[in-house]
Amino acid sequence: MGICRDMGTQPKVERRLGGNRAALFVYAMEGLENMAFIAVAMSLVTYFFGYMNFSLTKSATTLTNLMGTAFLLALFGGFISDTYLSRFKTCVIFGSVEILGYGILAAQAHFHQLRPNPCKGAATSQTSQCEAASGGQAAILYTGLYLIALGTGGIKAALPALGADQFDDKDPKEAAQLSSFFNWFLFSLTIGAILGVTFIVWISTNLGWEWSFTVCTIAVLFAVIFIIMGKSLYRNNVPKGSPLVRIIQVFLAAFRNRKLQIPENDEELHEIHETEGGYNHEIIKRTDQFRFLDRAAIIRSTTDAATSISSGPWRLCTVTQVEETKILIRMLPIICSTIFMNTCLAQLQTFSIQQSTTMNQNINGFKVPGPSIPVIPLLVIFILIPLYDRIFVPFARRITGIPTGIRPLQRIGVGLVLSAISMAVAGVVETHRKSVAIQHKMVDSTEPLPMSLFWLGYQYAIFGAADMFTLIGLLEFFYAESSSGMKSLSTAISWSSMAFGYFTSTVVVEVVNKVSGGWLASNNLNRDNLNYFYWLLSGLSVLNFGFYLVCASWYRYKKVEDRQSHPKDTLGMTKV
Repeated sequence: MGICRDMGTQPKVERRLGGNRAALFVYAMEGLENMAFIAVAMSLVTYFFGYMNFSLTKSATTLTNLMGTAFLLALFGGFISDTYLSRFKTCVIFGSVEILGYGILAAQAHFHQLRPNPCKGAATSQTSQCEAASGGQAAILYTGLYLIALGTGGIKAALPALGADQFDDKDPKEAAQLSSFFNWFLFSLTIGAILGVTFIVWISTNLGWEWSFTVCTIAVLFAVIFIIMGKSLYRNNVPKGSPLVRIIQVFLAAFRNRKLQIPENDEELHEIHETEGGYNHEIIKRTDQFRFLDRAAIIRSTTDAATSISSGPWRLCTVTQVEETKILIRMLPIICSTIFMNTCLAQLQTFSIQQSTTMNQNINGFKVPGPSIPVIPLLVIFILIPLYDRIFVPFARRITGIPTGIRPLQRIGVGLVLSAISMAVAGVVETHRKSVAIQHKMVDSTEPLPMSLFWLGYQYAIFGAADMFTLIGLLEFFYAESSSGMKSLSTAISWSSMAFGYFTSTVVVEVVNKVSGGWLASNNLNRDNLNYFYWLLSGLSVLNFGFYLVCASWYRYKKVEDRQSHPKDTLGMTKV
């Protein structure tokens, strides 16, 4: 018994937290959640047009507004995660909201009383005579859609940051693993998307939309279950208060000290160097940009340190807090310069899907659903990511000495160039598609053209490569450059580029229709001038890339003070 007592009093060996094992649950949630979301994003245009009796333009704008709102709500999710909840709790709560949204859409698709009689078989010239959705039916539709938008927005803000938290960027080994994490995060996202645009789209086409939405509901349910299963392994962030409040404090303190002279010596500015809350907090070095904000850290009294500290955060801020604000300001031009690429992406999810419905979808007797055509860029990403992570990054790392091989801003720039090329190719393909319709006198026909839908694969493949470079470049850039107290919000800002891209798409379509006299005004693509629209986007993308080069060359990377840290399992975090 004495032996048993002695064994019982031995200290327990604490299990190591974080690392690749914890990240596996993040990959699982991302794959399942994105499978549902991408399936909806790629096929809802046909649901709106053929089952809810929306016009072609309204179908496209409704989808782009939904997608824009979903990514914009990531900002709300990021704010909640950094201020009130841990990233883990944010994923669970917002995932539950998304489940409810899919459930509402499944119920509406199942019960015919909740939607208008579909007129998907009507001739193109008769679609304007179809029964419109009633106010109640539209309310049910929009409630389900925007619950999904809210849920996925919160997940997209918190989940990448939760996964990245499992690696310590101050440890050389884990810093390389952190870089790989973002690549494999995109890989899991891609696998989910491939299943979404093939398996779930096939279900909606052959079994019905109620089954499609039901499968989406179950997928997100299992996504939430998987993220909960990894609870005991996570390094989980401790919310540090509102980052927005800290930013406002800097501006207000700088305004109050506007008449004070900015000291050249960094030691004359306020900073807290001792540990807080049992861990070493991040100290960001002073930069020479936006020097007017440095006034927020000026210590008015040098005779009594206690007096300066007791003056309060609305009158005196730390250098780290000032630099946190500067980082956000420097990030804004970068995010603005990537918005237009996502405007181009929106066209591949709307008008290009409609193009596919006019083309021959049969391959060796198998009919490929039009909304499944985006599987091409996903397959390109699926192939490129392992090559990029296992071959290119180690090779580039030996040359540059950078753990990521190339800097995130360089990666983003490559993607912007490829997106411009993709839009130019899309214009060429659409010109050929229209010529086939005219040549075979099928301009007003509802029959498929004698042209394979895989012609669209060229523009999709190039844009897939662009997405691989830009999307993960943005996530990695915003996570690495943000301060420890606003990782989720900064990740959300990277997604907001997609939000504004979708909203810009809606505006661009409307403006182009008015200015051009109706390039996209008809419900018949064979009579529209979609090719001109694609070429316009390509030209604007080139101008946008020039703007990005200016912004990227102006940006100053964050510099963190080197300090001795405690064991990596703390990382300023706690076990969930």
